Amino acid sequence: MIVTRTQKAGFSLYAGLVLLVFYFPLLCIIVASLSKRRFFSFPYPMADMTTKWYADALQSPQVADFIGVSLRIAALTAFFSVVIGFFSALAYARYRWRGRQTFQRLVLFPLFFPQSVLGLALLMWFSFLHITPAWWTAVIAHTVWITPITTLIISIQAYGQDDSLEEAARDMGATRLQILLRITVPLLLPGMITATCFAVLLSWGNFALSLFTTGADSSLPEWLYARMTTGYQPLVPAVGVISVVGAVILVVVLFTVVAWNQRRARRLTAATE
Repeated sequence: MIVTRTQKAGFSLYAGLVLLVFYFPLLCIIVASLSKRRFFSFPYPMADMTTKWYADALQSPQVADFIGVSLRIAALTAFFSVVIGFFSALAYARYRWRGRQTFQRLVLFPLFFPQSVLGLALLMWFSFLHITPAWWTAVIAHTVWITPITTLIISIQAYGQDDSLEEAARDMGATRLQILLRITVPLLLPGMITATCFAVLLSWGNFALSLFTTGADSSLPEWLYARMTTGYQPLVPAVGVISVVGAVILVVVLFTVVAWNQRRARRLTAATE
């Protein structure tokens, strides 16, 4: 198919509009975070630009507390959702058993729940059990919603892996634990790292579930929303920009590890052939 210059220009224009829609809100946040003015306005004079709000955000004990709560929730959510997702993916990607299709549907079912409805349901469940909501109940809520996603990601990796190495190790007398730790986990490690990345990012920025389940331990998204509605100052978008930069760094680091692991796996495969 021959693409004309007009078509190329149209594709480039469309791609540019899509990128503008994606990144224009972030650009607005960056501009707002550099303003001395209490309320957002653009354009503003160069004399009104300042990085004061970034220094205040990095030095604020209150912001540090909210970031700490969000980090605890995101880290534990990623751990539990990846562990559960790993074994769930193995259960229906590697084995054939009665009820396998039903199990697969039940695992993925929470993914289709609106987060506000799921958060309300979990809050009512905690109240029924006389559990006071705190940051660790938010971990449970986030894990319920994110585990189907990690299961999907890891299962894609599991479906694409040849199980002949595991069978060969079994024939040579390796135990199930040895096969799991030395063969299965290394083979599925890229999928697990990718799932961890998604779990951390989805938990870090989750507002709806946190609003219902954190109780007095508010997370960073809750604080950002509260400060946007009452008591706004450019400190709020500055914290948002710092949060985005941290997420970008995390993604780059994790995908660098994935690329390194894949190169290492190819070298090992080439060495054994």
